[in-house]
Amino acid sequence: MSYRNRTAALASAAALAGSVVLMAAPVARAEVVDVNYQCKTPIGDKSAVSPIDIKGARSGDGYRITMSWQKGVSSSPVELGKGAMTPSATIALGGADGGTMTVTGPANDAAIPANTPIKINDLSGTYTPKKSGEVTFTAGVLTIKALGTTTTCTPTNDPGPSLTLDVTAASGGGATGSTQGGGSGSGSGSELPQTGPEDSAVALGTLGGTVLLAGAAGALWLTRRHQAARARH
Repeated sequence: MSYRNRTAALASAAALAGSVVLMAAPVARAEVVDVNYQCKTPIGDKSAVSPIDIKGARSGDGYRITMSWQKGVSSSPVELGKGAMTPSATIALGGADGGTMTVTGPANDAAIPANTPIKINDLSGTYTPKKSGEVTFTAGVLTIKALGTTTTCTPTNDPGPSLTLDVTAASGGGATGSTQGGGSGSGSGSELPQTGPEDSAVALGTLGGTVLLAGAAGALWLTRRHQAARARH
C-alpha cells in the first residue's frame, strides 16, 4: 500500500470510529403536548386544556422526572390562601416499561384568587427502570387537594407522550419507592440541568473526537517521517 493510501485509510478509519460511537449514543425526545383535562370538582364538572412538558435527568440508579403545566386548570369559587392547595399527578409509562409513576410538589406559594385557573407548580418524582430500553412518559390524572376537598382531572383526548427516554436499568433491576406497576415516585423537584442521555452523548462524543484526533496525529507523524526519509535520499 502506498504512503498516500495508508494515510487516507488511517484518516477514514478514525472518522468512522468516531461516527460509530456517536451513533451509539442514547436518545431523549421531548415535546409539549396539549392535554384536555375533565375535572370533577366539589361544585361540578369543569374542563381545561393545558400544554404539558415532561423532562428527565439521570439521578443515581434512576431518573428524575419533572412535569410542568403551561396553563392553569380548574378553579375554586373561593380564594385559596398561600399553602392551601397541594397537587400531585400520575404519569403513564409505556414502551419498555409499563404502569404509572407519581409526581408531587409543593403547595401554592401565593394566594389563588377565586374563579381563577389554578396554576400547578412543577411536580417531580424519581423513576427507577426495571428494564433497559425506550420508555415513554405520558400525562395521567392530576389531583388537587384544597380546603378539605379533592378535585381530580383526567385527560380525555388520549394525549401522546411528552417524553421518550432511553433508560438503563440498574444491575439486578428492580424498583424502589411507591409505584403502580412501573417506576417509582417521590416528592420535591427542581429544574433539570441535563438529561441522562445528553450526558452520555457528550461523553461518547468526546471519545469519538479523541479517536479522530488520534488518527489525525498518526497521519501527521507518518507524513513527517516520509518527508524526513525523502530528505535523506
